[in-house]
Amino acid sequence: DYKNEEATREVFTEDGWLKTGDLGTIDANGFIYIRGRSKTMILSSNGQNIFPEEIESKLNNMPFVLESLIIERNKKLVALVYPDYESLDSLGLNTPENLKTVMDENLKNLNKLVGNYEQVSKIQLYPTEFEKTPKKSIKRFLYNSITEE
Repeated sequence: DYKNEEATREVFTEDGWLKTGDLGTIDANGFIYIRGRSKTMILSSNGQNIFPEEIESKLNNMPFVLESLIIERNKKLVALVYPDYESLDSLGLNTPENLKTVMDENLKNLNKLVGNYEQVSKIQLYPTEFEKTPKKSIKRFLYNSITEE
């Protein structure tokens, strides 16, 4: 808020750094890598930090996945996926059986690319695009309580 000293104090550290909410790592060469956001990080049962954005990035590059969202359900990671129905239709592959086969393969391949603590237990299809903010980020908070299909 403009000219609100209390709000200003909340978003800056004592030494003047802006608290962005981004979490990252610094490699041996001093390069900074943004891993995710503090508000979206999931803490695994063994204390590992899971950054859903990293998993989603890998999944979004797989066949027939337009967008995805990683959520935690019963201490397991679940991927909500909005499939690329248009591509499936154009190739004559848009049947429940084909979609299940493709997504099962995607799940298998995804779990080869992520750490043991980041394993996704299932892909759940989502029927529509995810609701977005004006800057085109998915409104994650709307989907955290999605139940089994």
